Amino acid sequence: MSLSFKKTLASLCLASIYFPAHAEKTPTLFFTELTRLKNRRKLWLIVHLWLGLIIGFFFAIIGLTGSILVFYMEIDGLIYPELYHLSKPLHAVPQAYSILAQVAQTALPASAHPTWISFPDATRGLDSLIVGYSIPSAHVAGEMDDWMLFLNPYTAEVLGSRLWYSADFFSGEMGFIPLMFKLHYALLMRGYGLDIVGILSCFFLLSTLTGLIVWYPLTGKWKQALTFKPRASSERFNFDLHKTSGFYTSVILIAVLVSGISMNLPNFFNQIVESFSPVIHPEQIHSRFTPTKKPITWGDAIDRVEKQFPEGDLVWIAPAADKFAAHQIGKSHIDSLSHFVGNQQLFIDQYSGQVLKISDVKNGTGGDVFTIWQWPLHSGTAFGWTGRILVFLSGLACPILYVTGFIRWRQKRKAKKTQSFINNMSSDSLNTAQISQFFKKTS
Repeated sequence: MSLSFKKTLASLCLASIYFPAHAEKTPTLFFTELTRLKNRRKLWLIVHLWLGLIIGFFFAIIGLTGSILVFYMEIDGLIYPELYHLSKPLHAVPQAYSILAQVAQTALPASAHPTWISFPDATRGLDSLIVGYSIPSAHVAGEMDDWMLFLNPYTAEVLGSRLWYSADFFSGEMGFIPLMFKLHYALLMRGYGLDIVGILSCFFLLSTLTGLIVWYPLTGKWKQALTFKPRASSERFNFDLHKTSGFYTSVILIAVLVSGISMNLPNFFNQIVESFSPVIHPEQIHSRFTPTKKPITWGDAIDRVEKQFPEGDLVWIAPAADKFAAHQIGKSHIDSLSHFVGNQQLFIDQYSGQVLKISDVKNGTGGDVFTIWQWPLHSGTAFGWTGRILVFLSGLACPILYVTGFIRWRQKRKAKKTQSFINNMSSDSLNTAQISQFFKKTS
């Protein structure tokens, strides 16, 4: 029995497994169906190839910076230990947040107001309370620079301040982590940078999905699709590295890309989600403006929330931006809500201190719950250290996929040129000098 006949017989048997509806039909129909699917896959391969060649480099950059940013707080804490790490007594008790708010406002530059506040994170060994604020840029007229003020939450001592985002990305004054953030979500572009990266992410998602289509073993050779071939050539190793790294990180990559689109293109993303379920729009939740009543500070709002909702950890607060807005407070690790995404967002009236709205996995709509999941999935925090490591590895897979895909394209391109060269030459005109010259050009 010849080897070609054995292969044909094996393909026929596999076809009967994958196309049982045609199991009793003639062998010709089996091969017709298999050929149709292979031709369709060739079209997806062309889409996958050109997406990789055109935008693969950006995919690699965004993925690599994403891996770094999985541990951004830990890395920034290592770079600026004097701002993040404190020597505190064993049973130290934090100051009231109303006092910390007063100290922060006094320490801020004139006319500056806090835009966000993040709280100590014991799980990452970060001890400071951080107040974000913006002031006119020293480098770009009409633009703002974002700064951070660090407070000791136990003594209310001002530890210092530092530039976070500069309006001039190339001024040399931004630190490593802020630069990675700007490169990750805006490719160091002002203006439409967020939109451009969001659109690129849509194409990255398409590239990932087409990669899965191309990877799927139509002939049922699952072991070959899921593993490396032992003792293979360098060309085969490159191919196996591309397909396995793509497959094993595909689920994580899809989740990270979808969540990235939700942050870079929020209006577009929310429109899609709202076609299935309503979604909270924070800008539509207003405080009941009372001209005769003095607004409470963000510190007062937190003190009240902590008394009313003591469960979980404070993560951030976005103080009311104007006289109609509400304070927004974010909490996490609320196990009574969910072991994976125990996040909660509270909207507080800045005049009465009353809770206007609560958004979490139990109190929100289906659309709210879906959007609440996006940041925990993007950062990996939904699944603790395991999730963060998986997101880290999926980010590293992006440059691997780009480089191995590019090498694979070069290999196939060279092989096609070689075959074309051989086919176009008659056997009597084939000589060593011509062959040597051709392979020097294609090497």
